[in-house]
Amino acid sequence: MGFVYAVLGGGRQGTAAAYDMAKNGDAERVLVGDADLEAAVRSATRVNTLLGRSVAEAHQVDARDGAALRRFLESVDSFLSAVPYWLNPSVLEAAIDAKACMCDLGGNTNLVREQMKRSDAAEAAGIAVVPDCGQVPGMGTALMSYAMTFLDRTEELLMWDGGNDQHPKPPFNYILTFNIAGLTNEYYGVAHFLRNGKRVEVPTFLEEDYETVDFGGKIGVMEAFVAGGGTSTMPWTYEGKVRTLWNKTLRWPGHFAQWKAYMDAGLLEEEPVDVDGMRVSPRALLHRVLDPKLRARPEDRDFVIVRVKGIGEKDGRRAEVLLDLIDYYDEATGFTAMERTTGWDGSITAILNAQGVTPRGVHPVELAVPGKRFAEELRKRGFSLKESFTVHRD
Repeated sequence: MGFVYAVLGGGRQGTAAAYDMAKNGDAERVLVGDADLEAAVRSATRVNTLLGRSVAEAHQVDARDGAALRRFLESVDSFLSAVPYWLNPSVLEAAIDAKACMCDLGGNTNLVREQMKRSDAAEAAGIAVVPDCGQVPGMGTALMSYAMTFLDRTEELLMWDGGNDQHPKPPFNYILTFNIAGLTNEYYGVAHFLRNGKRVEVPTFLEEDYETVDFGGKIGVMEAFVAGGGTSTMPWTYEGKVRTLWNKTLRWPGHFAQWKAYMDAGLLEEEPVDVDGMRVSPRALLHRVLDPKLRARPEDRDFVIVRVKGIGEKDGRRAEVLLDLIDYYDEATGFTAMERTTGWDGSITAILNAQGVTPRGVHPVELAVPGKRFAEELRKRGFSLKESFTVHRD
């Protein structure tokens, strides 16, 4: 008998996760739940078609209905919550009641830290819960943990990441492959970093943190800047243990200036303003106007970069490890690089939860997911993960 998995949310990332659970998770069944039954049916049908067997089942379930959600989860060993991040605390309560292991795509560090307060209850229920398991945070977090395994002592952990159009087109040179609310949530506010071993709050889109990075080859130069949420709970976990920890978002040149102009104009503010007698949220208006202009079209092809650098000591000498994961739209399955790096990361964690690899209770990725095992899982799925490790002799 295999495991019974579930995905809550039958959209892009949820469908990718359901596919990976069914293919790589020793799955007996994969339940796809969505408030929109048609969305769940489309998702389950796509999974079954790709795999050539009936393993995914469509269910109508509203994540806001606690009782219905508990019933949906009662037969589930492990599931991924791919619903909007603000629903995850209540989804966690249903998971505890149903005794179903849980991971989620996260998206808000404050809510993740609130979820961690329920660790004792989750442990008592015998379940593992790992929040913030998307592309970054999530895959990037686990790769940072993997980088640390190369070193005896880690002093610096640096990460650059981003999902972009393989063939950028003006005026935006960017395509949107996930919910635009997730993008603006990352862009507006502060990031949590470590500087001199202390946790600090760094405003997003600061010009002094802007840099360019040359990846060579067909990618070339990209710009990197501070956005929020990428480090998740790591600054709290490693405060006083690692001197420097930060994350920067990668985009094609020009993106930073465009979005900084939106921010400076107040268009990412959420407080409604008066417009001809109507109260309108600037951010909601920006979403409505920009989403159709940024939304990826069927012919668009994306790619994702996650670069991690760890600096420290090995055998008493200065050492440095560089990890590069670059993934592209998959023509065979039709999954975008963002779907693969986000949905499959959530699936990997859900599988590790089901297999008993992760500790019971609520724990962040950096403490729950073993870095070496995670790298093995990535390679098993065909991800290209390049490693460079240098021990300096002087």
